[in-house]
Amino acid sequence: MVKNKRKFIVTSAWPYVSSIPHLGNMIGSVLSGDVFARYIRSKGDEVLYVSGSDTHGTPVSVAALEQKISPEELASKNHAIIKELFKKWLISYDNYTQTHNPTHIKFIQDYYRQVDKNEYVFSKEEEMFYCEHDKLFLPDRYIEGTCPHCSSEFARGDQCDECGKLLEPEELLNPHCKHCKKPPIKKKTTHWYLDFSKTEKEIYDFVVNNKYLPPNGRSASLNFLKEGLPSRSITRDLDWGIPAPFEGAKGKTIYVWFEAVLGYISAVKEWAEKIAKDPKKFSYFWNDPKTKSVYFIGKDNIIFHLIIFPGLLVAYNKNLPKDQQFTMPFNVSSTEFLNYENDKFSKSRGVGIWIDDALKLAPIEYWRYSLLRNRPEKQDSNFLWSQFEKDILELNDIIGNFIHRTLSFIEKNYNGKVPNAPTAEDIDEEDKKLINTIKSSSKRVGDLFERFKLKEALNEIISISRKGNIYINNKAPWKMIKENKEKAGYTFYYAIQLVRTIGILLEPFIPNISEQILKNIGSSEKLSKSLWDSASKLMVPANQSILKPKPLFQKIDVKELQKKLAKMHGKSEGSEKKLAEKEEKPEIDYADFQKLNFRIGTIIDAELVPDTKNLIKLLVDIGETDKRTIVAGIGKNYSPDELIGTQVVVLTNLKPKTIKKIKSNGMLLAADLKKKGAALLRPIDSVKNGTIIK
Repeated sequence: MVKNKRKFIVTSAWPYVSSIPHLGNMIGSVLSGDVFARYIRSKGDEVLYVSGSDTHGTPVSVAALEQKISPEELASKNHAIIKELFKKWLISYDNYTQTHNPTHIKFIQDYYRQVDKNEYVFSKEEEMFYCEHDKLFLPDRYIEGTCPHCSSEFARGDQCDECGKLLEPEELLNPHCKHCKKPPIKKKTTHWYLDFSKTEKEIYDFVVNNKYLPPNGRSASLNFLKEGLPSRSITRDLDWGIPAPFEGAKGKTIYVWFEAVLGYISAVKEWAEKIAKDPKKFSYFWNDPKTKSVYFIGKDNIIFHLIIFPGLLVAYNKNLPKDQQFTMPFNVSSTEFLNYENDKFSKSRGVGIWIDDALKLAPIEYWRYSLLRNRPEKQDSNFLWSQFEKDILELNDIIGNFIHRTLSFIEKNYNGKVPNAPTAEDIDEEDKKLINTIKSSSKRVGDLFERFKLKEALNEIISISRKGNIYINNKAPWKMIKENKEKAGYTFYYAIQLVRTIGILLEPFIPNISEQILKNIGSSEKLSKSLWDSASKLMVPANQSILKPKPLFQKIDVKELQKKLAKMHGKSEGSEKKLAEKEEKPEIDYADFQKLNFRIGTIIDAELVPDTKNLIKLLVDIGETDKRTIVAGIGKNYSPDELIGTQVVVLTNLKPKTIKKIKSNGMLLAADLKKKGAALLRPIDSVKNGTIIK
């Protein structure tokens, strides 16, 4: 029985229904949210995990146009496919819904009537981009051009993914229609706006006072707030969407971003009314200020979840009684990007793995484990086939090996029954160390979950499993059994206790394997039923029968999987792009290498070099009295603002070079991504400035 239960609403970003999610989408939101929700359930707390398909807006309209079907038909078909795929990925949603449903539509219209009543909405006539070729007003995401901030040529009218800046279409340089690529004209229309300047103080207080926000989220939000919050248009000239409820707004729909984020609320309302069959549960969760709402997203959605969504809540809650106000976010857990073999996912170029592909290639537990093992929590990371292979070997050799050798020894030497526990006098130091590992395990891993460090939580479980293997090796029961079978059994009495511990702790990550582990040790316990804290207890009784052991994992042939993926993408064998081509370089002596002085430094100031798009002038602290000025060609991938405070690797004894009349005294180490720019090499953990790299 869990006392003082906490209440959580866990959410993940709503994927566009126009396409199947890929591995980057999965780890950035859906899988991360599932792992956290499973942990909360295992703790015995109350939790709802909700999300849904984003069925409205331009991407869906465009995809439907290309397939020559209606947006509603496309949305309905793809929503069913995505929902089924998430089930196969063992995603434990309490409600996975869609934005095109009566509950959501009515909720959105009622919501904005309240916001309008609170005097946060105004209308104005303006000139908007209009495509004469396609004969439609172009929504923000349907306009592409060059970003005025970072010069990326792939910015959209609402946001630049390269630098993360929110944009207005008018700010784009060389704008063009995404569909026909022709330049649009300006045409008059009326739209309704939300005055975010009225919410600025509340949003600032929310960002500053929330101790759980990840560094990338807090930094991006505070930088955005420094510029002042502009009013944002909340309506669009688009047929496919939710009709705007404002007077005089006939023919207008609510901008997809201003209704999709509110789906986190309507999804709980729909769950309460249609699944729980208790409408009061909606208020029980959303109108309770003690409810902790957590949002798992990728870094490209930070501003919408830490600025736009809280602003909408502030605008709605004004003048309402406390028991009718919606609770503010508890945390927005944002990841960096996951790329594929140093390239961006691209369906058209056949670059990447989509979640339906993955199911055809390897067991689901392998994908969940590897993605979470490499979750991009601090910086962009890559799915690498070589790393995937290492991860599965690790899963097999550390976790699988410990469990299988434990159960096999019991099966072979004790007739498949758990050996007796030792008396107090028979417990030695190795036993005590393992007992302490078991008793502290759920708290150690749980503390990392509570700080939203999912990757580190999995690392800790791996460390615990390693200790199990070390314990058996040090005890050497295969020698002891020749002299004293009873005493040799003590080792496996404790080892099987740790097997149960690992089974429970792994449940948020690979739940199907956890279920199998508990079955294999003869346990009838049900996962996700307040088992977490019991993982620190010795609860496998002596003489309990175990199932005949079988290996939990199998080794894989990565080359065969790559060939299979190439065929699935319609490529001939060996035609996949080789991303890590080796450049022939002459060998050097170690003495020559020692001449290079690499040190850790921190960027303390950054600015774009005038009349350039890619060069950034940096001021770097490498632990010397004077700071170093370095010019780096990294503007394609980084904006000056986001670089400040970043730790980098600096080649400090390179001969100074004058670049654009600026004396550059050093060089940053970065991976050359060819046409994609460069990716800085950065330490995972904070390191003292000036630390030498050898």
